[in-house]
Amino acid sequence: MAYWLVKSEPGVYSWDQLVKDKKTMWEGVRNYAARNNLKSMKKGDQVLYYHSNEGTEIVGIAEVAKEFYQDPTTTEEAWVVVDLKPVRKLKQPVSLATIKGEKSLAEMALVRLGRLSVQPVTESEWKKVLSLAGEKS
Repeated sequence: MAYWLVKSEPGVYSWDQLVKDKKTMWEGVRNYAARNNLKSMKKGDQVLYYHSNEGTEIVGIAEVAKEFYQDPTTTEEAWVVVDLKPVRKLKQPVSLATIKGEKSLAEMALVRLGRLSVQPVTESEWKKVLSLAGEKS
């Protein structure tokens, strides 16, 4: 199993909306690096859900429910989507400031590649983020 992080502005598509919808197609990715990450996701992979712009914090854990397929919102074949479903809200959100202040997370893509909307997370980063959220990994 691999770990990932996806970003969404809460005003565009919030964690609460994902919970309400029970599943969503993660569409609209128009960056090749992020697209390649979508293509690498496998069913069952775990995903940190990050609120960008407002809040700037990791708020929940989702799961890849369906592996990549053609993005139906565009006719361009280059773009793909995956389906995500919520697993659980974190006990305590983990802010970007907290992550940046944690030396063991200095190499996390969220810190190094701040604008990338779909990014890999290492197992050690995953465990540290969950620890900061008051969760067991």
